[in-house]
Amino acid sequence: MQLLETVSAFASPGLMVWLLIAIPLACSAILLLAGKATDAWGHLLATAAVAVSFVLGVVLFVQLLGSPAEARSINTGVYEWIATGSWKVEFGFQADQLSILFVLLITGVGTLIHIYSIGYMAHDDRRRRFFAYLNLFIAAMLILVLADNYLVLFLGWEGVGLASYLLISFWAHKPSASKAGNKAFIVNRVGDLGLSMAIFTMFAQFGSVRFEDVNAGAGELTPLWATLIGVFLLIGACGKSAQFPLQSWLLDAMEGPTPVSALIHAATMVTAGVYLVVRSNAIYAVAPIAQTAVVVIGTITLLFGAWIGTSKDDIKKVLAGSTMSQIGYMMLAAGLGPIGASFAIFHLLTHGFFKANMFLGAGSVMHGMNDDVDMRHYGGLAKAMKVTFLTFAMGYLAIIGFPFTAGFFSKDHIIEAAFEHSTLIGVLALVGAGITAFYMTRLMMMTFFGSQRWQKGVHPHESPAVMTVPLILLAIASIIGGLVMNNWIQEWLEPTTGQVAHEASLLHFTTIGWITLAVVAVGVALGWILYRGETATVQPPTRNPLVYAGRNDLFGDAVNEYAVIRPTLATAEGLATFDHAVVDGAARGSATVASGLGQWLRKAENGYSRTYGLVLAAGLLVLGVVMWLGQLG
Repeated sequence: MQLLETVSAFASPGLMVWLLIAIPLACSAILLLAGKATDAWGHLLATAAVAVSFVLGVVLFVQLLGSPAEARSINTGVYEWIATGSWKVEFGFQADQLSILFVLLITGVGTLIHIYSIGYMAHDDRRRRFFAYLNLFIAAMLILVLADNYLVLFLGWEGVGLASYLLISFWAHKPSASKAGNKAFIVNRVGDLGLSMAIFTMFAQFGSVRFEDVNAGAGELTPLWATLIGVFLLIGACGKSAQFPLQSWLLDAMEGPTPVSALIHAATMVTAGVYLVVRSNAIYAVAPIAQTAVVVIGTITLLFGAWIGTSKDDIKKVLAGSTMSQIGYMMLAAGLGPIGASFAIFHLLTHGFFKANMFLGAGSVMHGMNDDVDMRHYGGLAKAMKVTFLTFAMGYLAIIGFPFTAGFFSKDHIIEAAFEHSTLIGVLALVGAGITAFYMTRLMMMTFFGSQRWQKGVHPHESPAVMTVPLILLAIASIIGGLVMNNWIQEWLEPTTGQVAHEASLLHFTTIGWITLAVVAVGVALGWILYRGETATVQPPTRNPLVYAGRNDLFGDAVNEYAVIRPTLATAEGLATFDHAVVDGAARGSATVASGLGQWLRKAENGYSRTYGLVLAAGLLVLGVVMWLGQLG
């Protein structure tokens, strides 16, 4: 507390907002530019940088908490970025009720991931570069959530895309990692086109891209323009948050080091799309078609992700499918308008705790299993890795919605809000909860229980304290996070989401809540029954079309191949053929004509005076004939 008071006394709120971003960004630059001179201590500097940003975030949060509700916004203009005609864009930041929660999540969970990475990447020759990229990622994400306008947000948006590419493909000596990084980068560019179009349209409609100006002018938009902006924003959100139909990059991103998976899938990149939609609530409030599209996309994605999670044997890919599904829940809630926006952020925060916990737990399992990711080679690890098991179990209870854990509160709120919006959407969200309980129980049974199926030479062991301490802290947050935020978060976010807080006491179980618990119990029971026995060490072939589709990521790559890539290549080849045959042909033809004409005319230039005299005489004759004809006329 003394540290917080000291920091608050010597730094203005505006300066702290700027330093939040500048510190990790500067440390990233130092580690990249100073090179091998920082190898010995670069990881410590990077970790300290994010920890300092977290402290600054806590100080800002305390200051906002102590301010009146109408004054909980810190606006900081850095400089005038663009000034052309009537358009002016300031490079500015805004820390309000919504953005400060993201700051705490990004820097808090980010700090724990940095600490974990010290142990996880201890023997990597390029550890210093890895931490530089982590710092760059954190800085870019902070720019994204602290921007006070869509153009500065887009700068952070692109920074996150660059950093994710560098981290996913960090082990580029593996062709699969290089390919995964490229895939994530390219698919996200598709989403970025949508966000770019939204920003261009805002400039045209409002003459500004500041959140304040856009929110104030949204009510004057025609239904067409409001819908277009909403759809463009949704396309951007789908790319960054791996929502249908731009989800194909997410599972491949598991090729990066496990701390990257935790950072991308829990606290940063995939949450950006949800932030964008919630931040743009004024647009969606006047664009019911676009708002419905958000709900539909979220619902499809939560089911698709859960489906994939039931079929994978790679522990990280099960969790990746789970992330896809849980972000779908958040997107569904964000599309419900004021009734669900704060619940979307609530689930985003709790998901950040339990999913980071489980991804890092998966990394701990891999650490003890010689980097093997196949759950069919696990079994019986509960005794061999007790801390990892217990902490992972806390995350498991939270994600399935076990009573009074973090996920119990946040996801149940979303399901209830979904039923208020539409019975069909509510039922589908409920089905997703049951599937989640099933595949997460499957993961627990295959990994920690049953017979030992360890490969030859593998001797499971607990990870060092530098890796297990972050797991313990995240496990605690996975259990108590919902209790702490359940009622408070609605009131806190009301000025930014427009949702009026309603009673949600800890002991209040609605009919939907009881039904949800029953569905979850069925999912857990099915997972236990089907996977309590022996598990084959090699994945058997299947004739079940549902399992086969899940194993192949619901054929997302095949759809992209035939619906996008091949038509694009065919169009490009057709244009190239037209260019070569017609455009280049016309150019070559005109050159041939000019050359032939020149060759023919040059014959008149033979150097003989008699020839020149004859030509002159002929010319005079022609001239005379013309003049004579003119006189006759």
